[in-house]
Amino acid sequence: MADILVSNIEIVPGRRVIRHLGLVQGSTVRSKHAGKDILAGLKNIVGGELKAYTELMQEAREEATDRMIQQAASIGANGVLNVRYATTSVTMGAAEILAYGTAVVLE
Repeated sequence: MADILVSNIEIVPGRRVIRHLGLVQGSTVRSKHAGKDILAGLKNIVGGELKAYTELMQEAREEATDRMIQQAASIGANGVLNVRYATTSVTMGAAEILAYGTAVVLE
């Protein structure tokens, strides 16, 4: 994968943005595994972290971030600033994770 600086802040201390390339994004839609869904339902009764879902969402964030970085690299960026994440329920049992930010060329 390309060597691209990814940050959730708007500026990088000590670096200057020399070119603004625009919005880049990456997303993935993930669904729950039926077996894990049953176990999560049982966990809801007694409470606690739903570790299978935590792992699912972490994997989805990583995939969305990787796709955003690939898009940035394809347009010549060496940085993506002001990165944000959004989650949307697509259908019962499936969610989209969207990663987006501003592609830039840093000095």
